[in-house]
Amino acid sequence: MPGIDECLLEAMRLPGARGAALVDWTSGLALGAVGESPGGDQEAAAAEAAELARLAAEQHAFTADGGTEEEGADPPVEDLILSNRDSYHVLRFVRTSFDSSVFLHLWLARTEGNLALARIRLGEMAGRLVLG
Repeated sequence: MPGIDECLLEAMRLPGARGAALVDWTSGLALGAVGESPGGDQEAAAAEAAELARLAAEQHAFTADGGTEEEGADPPVEDLILSNRDSYHVLRFVRTSFDSSVFLHLWLARTEGNLALARIRLGEMAGRLVLG
């Protein structure tokens, strides 16, 4: 089972990958990051992505089963996709044995990236990721 570094390097092998990070959405801190970062600052990108993740995760309209969260339960949201003129941002929430408050953030170049493939592979990576 891969750890953080192996998971992020695997994400960078996806077509069009520009950068990847594992972020704690409660604190806004990157637990690991590789490649480029939107805006050139990994810490700021992690904090901004965490704001988006937290907003979605805390709104009952966007969560499974009305947002009931228990320890070791599935994350409240599966993934978020944000697109702009030149890129995609895919935020894939990761199930953990503690509070499921982390997500993978993949930044893809729009012209080279494959959004469907990225979603599938990030889901697979999130399922295999070992945090501890």
